[in-house]
Amino acid sequence: MQTVILAAGMGKRLKELTKNHTKGMVEINGKTLIERAINNIEKAGINRIIIVTGYQGEALREYVSRLNLNADIVFINNDKYEETNNIYSLWLAKDYLAEDDTIVLESDIIFEEGLLERLMESDEECVTFVARPQPWMDGTIVKLDKNSKIVEFIDSNSYDMNNINDYYKTVSVYKFTKDFINKKYMPLMNAYIQAWGNSAVYESALKVVTMGHKTNVPAIVLGDECWYEINDIQDVDIAESLFAEGEDKVNKYARRFGGYWRYPNMYDFFYLVNPYFPNVRFMNEMKANFETLIREYPSGMGVNSVLAAKYFEVLPEYICVGNGTSELIKSLMENLPGKIGTIYPTFEEYSHRKNPEDIVPFYVKDKDFNYTVEDLMEYYEVNPVAAIVLINPDNPSGNFIKKQDILNLAKWAAAHDTMLIVDESFIDFAKDCEKHTLISNEVLEDNPNLIVLKSISKSFGVAGLRLGVLLTSDKERIAFMKKDVAIWNINSFAEYYMQIIEKYKEDYEEAMEHIKVVRDAYLDGLNKIPQLQVYPTQANYVMCRIKSDITATELANVMLNKYNILIKDLSRKGGIDGGNYIRLSVKNEEENAVMLKALYEVFEVNM
Repeated sequence: MQTVILAAGMGKRLKELTKNHTKGMVEINGKTLIERAINNIEKAGINRIIIVTGYQGEALREYVSRLNLNADIVFINNDKYEETNNIYSLWLAKDYLAEDDTIVLESDIIFEEGLLERLMESDEECVTFVARPQPWMDGTIVKLDKNSKIVEFIDSNSYDMNNINDYYKTVSVYKFTKDFINKKYMPLMNAYIQAWGNSAVYESALKVVTMGHKTNVPAIVLGDECWYEINDIQDVDIAESLFAEGEDKVNKYARRFGGYWRYPNMYDFFYLVNPYFPNVRFMNEMKANFETLIREYPSGMGVNSVLAAKYFEVLPEYICVGNGTSELIKSLMENLPGKIGTIYPTFEEYSHRKNPEDIVPFYVKDKDFNYTVEDLMEYYEVNPVAAIVLINPDNPSGNFIKKQDILNLAKWAAAHDTMLIVDESFIDFAKDCEKHTLISNEVLEDNPNLIVLKSISKSFGVAGLRLGVLLTSDKERIAFMKKDVAIWNINSFAEYYMQIIEKYKEDYEEAMEHIKVVRDAYLDGLNKIPQLQVYPTQANYVMCRIKSDITATELANVMLNKYNILIKDLSRKGGIDGGNYIRLSVKNEEENAVMLKALYEVFEVNM
C-alpha cells in the first residue's frame, strides 16, 4: 500500500497564508497540514508516500525532508501547476500508481487518526469517504444508493438546495487497487485528459469510469468522525477548534460565542435557546417571505417600537427595540452615571459595560445561591448605588424572585433615589410566568425608576434574529436610547418576526408549557447522579455542583472531547470563587437524553 498526496496547488483563497507557502504548509494549531497527513499515513503502516509538488515545491520538499520520517518519500514536480488541476498532478504519478494499491488524498484535507485504516480494511477496488455536505463547503457532491454506492455525480448546475438531504460530499480521500488503476482508471484518465485537457479534478475522470464501466463506487459514510477541507481562512478557523485538544478545545469553542451550526455533530448545552419554538407553521411563514425580506430594507425604530409595543401591550413610547438585549445593555450602561449594584454570580454583560470601580458587588453567601430582596435592601442600604441590576431568574443559579417582592424592591429603590434594572429574559420559563412579568403599562407607570429588559432570543427560540426590548415609563430615557442606537438596528427578518408573532401566541404558550414538563424530567434524571448537587431552577438551564474529584474544567473537557457536548464551566465566574460548578442548558427530550447518558457514563451511574 502506498499514498499519493496532491500538493501542487497555489491555494489562492488562503491569501496571506499561502503567499510564500503551499497549502500543505498551512498550520492548524501549530502543526502543518502536510505533517499531520504524513503522521497519520505512517501510523496506518503505509511505507511509501508520493508527494506531487508544484507551487513553492522546493520549500515543501525541504520541509518534509526535515521531518525525520520512516516512510520512503518520493517527490514528483508539476511544473505546470498554474495552468493545470489535480488530474494532471495525479497523472504525473501514473508510473507509481501502476505498482501498488494506492490511497490518494489532497494536501488541504485534515482528518483524525484512524480514518485511513478504515479505507485499507475495505476489499473494494475503489472506495472513498463521503459526509453530509454543509452549505458553505466546496467540492464534489454525489448521490448514494441504498447500499452506499455512488450513483450520480452532481455538477454545480444541477445542485438543488431543496434536495440537500439526498446529497453527500466526497472527502477527497480515495483508495484504488492496482488492478482498478491499470485496467479502468488510468486508461480513461488518459482519454479524459486528451479530450478535455488538464484543468479538471481527478474525480471528473472517476465519473467517466463509473459511467463507462457501469461501476458504482462504494462510499464509507462518515458521521461523527473529525475531518475538514481547508480552502480559506474561515476553514482554518473552524479546523483549529475542531482539532484542538483538552481545555484548549473548550476555550476555542467558547470564544466563538455561537455560530455552532458549523459543527453539526456537536450538542450545544452552553447557550440557552428554547427548542420548542418557533414551530413548523411559524417557520414556514418566515420561509415563504424569505426573498422579500432579504431584498427589502427594514423599517426604522419608530415602526419597530409600535410592533413591539403591540405584542407586549405597552405604549410605544415606553419601549425600545434592540439588536438583541446586548445592544440595549451597552447603550444603557454606558450612559448611566454613578455606581451600579450587581449580584454575583450572575450574567455579567451589565458589569462588563462599566468600569470596575463603578461596580458595587453583592456576593450571594447562601450555599444554595439563594437570595431575597430583603438581602439586597439590607446590603445596599449601607452600600448605596445609583442603580441595582437584577436578573430574574438569575443566571446561572436559577434563583427566582416573585413579582410582588420585586415591586417592593422597586419602591425601596425609589425611596433611596436608586434605579432598579430587571432583566427578565428567562421569566417565561418560570411557572405561572404571566403572574410575574413586570411588563405592563401599569407597573411601568407606577415605578418610573424601573427599567425592564427582555431578550427575545431565549424563550422565543430565535437567537439568530438578534432581538431584545427595553421598557420604562421614563420617556426621555427611551427617546435617548432610540437615538443612541442605529436607525436600522434590526433587520427585515426580525421586523417581520415582530409583525407576525402575535398570531402565534397560543403556539408559544403551548411550547413554554411543554418545555417546563421536559425540564422537570431532565432535572429528575440529573438528580439520579450522586456526584451532582442540582439546584432548583425556574429557567431553561440548571446549575450543578460537582461533588467528586473531577473538576468542572475537567468535566467540560471530557464532555466536549469525548462526547462532543459543550457545557458551561463556571469555575472562573465571579462569585463562584473557583468552586466546582457547571451550567447545563435544557434542550429537547432527545438531546437531554444524550446529556444524561454521557453524564451517567462519566460518573458511573447505572441507568
